[in-house]
Parts: sequence; C-alpha cells; structure tokens
Amino acid sequence: MSTLITNLPSYEVWVRKEYLTDHKSGHGEFVKGVWVSAKSIPGRAFYFETYLPEYAAIYDKLPISAFVSSPELPDPDMPLHNLQFWNCMDYGLTSICKNFIGSMHYEVYTRDFGTQTGTYICTLDNYHEDIDTVDYSTSESPAEHKSHNVLELDNGQYCLYPNNRMRIYDNSITPETPKVPDFKVSTVYYQVENGHDRDGLGSEENYFWKTAKERNEIEEVEEKEERKPFEPKTGTVNINIEPELG
Repeated sequence: MSTLITNLPSYEVWVRKEYLTDHKSGHGEFVKGVWVSAKSIPGRAFYFETYLPEYAAIYDKLPISAFVSSPELPDPDMPLHNLQFWNCMDYGLTSICKNFIGSMHYEVYTRDFGTQTGTYICTLDNYHEDIDTVDYSTSESPAEHKSHNVLELDNGQYCLYPNNRMRIYDNSITPETPKVPDFKVSTVYYQVENGHDRDGLGSEENYFWKTAKERNEIEEVEEKEERKPFEPKTGTVNINIEPELG
C-alpha cells in the first residue's frame, strides 16, 4: 500500500504569499500557517500541506522554500536547492522526531551559502513501500539512502538536510573541539540469517531450541564422556593384605 503522505508536527510558520498565487503576485507578503502533512513524489521536492487560519483554508504542494519563521525576508535568502539537498526517493514516507538529538545545536553545510545554524524539528525518511512493485529508486540502497532532517534555520528559513551534511553539538557530551569525521559511505547490506553455518531448525520442536552446530557439539561431548577406557574408578576401595608370618 502506497503511503505518499505523512503527518507533520503542527508547527507554526509563515508562508510566502507568492507561493499561494503560483508566483504571479504577493511577493514580499506573508500568510500565517500551520504545517499539517508532507508528501513524497520521487524526483521532486517534498510538498508541505499547510493550514491557513485567516483563510480557513488548506494549501498543499508547497516546497520548503515557501516558508519562513517570521513575516520578513530572510538573510541570506536561499533558493530551494540550498534548502533541500536531495529530491524525494520513493512514495514510501514516514516522519519521526529523534528525541535524543532534538534539542541539540545544528550546523548544516549548504551548497552556496556556507555553514548555517538551526534547530531540529523532525525527520522525513523514504522507503520502498510495496514489495509487489518494481523498486526503481535507491531509498533502500545503503550507499544512496538519505534521511531528510527538517530544521528551522537561524536565518529565518527551513531546510531538509541529510545526516552527512550536518554537525550536531550537545553542550554536555560534545567536546569543545570535536573530531572531523573521516567516515566512508556505508555500502554493506548487513543481515544475520545467511553467510554462516546453517542453523538447521526445520526439525526442532523444542521451545528452547538449539542450532545444528550446538546440537552437534553436545553430541560430541556426550560421545567423549561415553568413551573413557582409562578413567579411574571412583568411590571407596578396600584393600585387604594378609601379613606374612615367619
């Protein structure tokens, strides 16, 4: 079943009005809004559905560049490709709030405007939602998958950035001068059921089952215990020696 859409935190934003008029008017004007949901269509920017209280209306298909945190032009005023780094990767979409890192300080590395700082809101993540359809995307490929972290930037805009274009600082546990990451992109498909000795559980009926390897090891131990020809006799041994006379 295709998801396409996911709920968002009910975050209060300002919408640049030109996005509500197909860029034909309203430039420099702003409309109060509240985020409702996000939509994911492969090959496009995320679309944000937003409630507009003063119009008693809801408007969707708004990119992240349509929003500002206050009714004024941001500085710098970054275009869409600096606010979302990658297009949506699949129709499968989920949203989550990463609570542990939610209150930390963020830096993002933009394409054209250097480092920008901000505050975490939530994360959008793509996956391939229907195993019966051809997976033409790379949303589940280790080397290509990206998370899209939604941040409110200090310049007054919002952004969707992947993990590897951010640094996250915590006042308590991050050192004053953290190391520069020297990581490589993950390319391995990690799994645990193949690539080792077969467990051979098809004939097991016990609740606390043992793998074939464990059963073989037990059998070998039992065989060794049965074959001990020189094992000394245990228990009490009475030795009666008659004294010699003469």
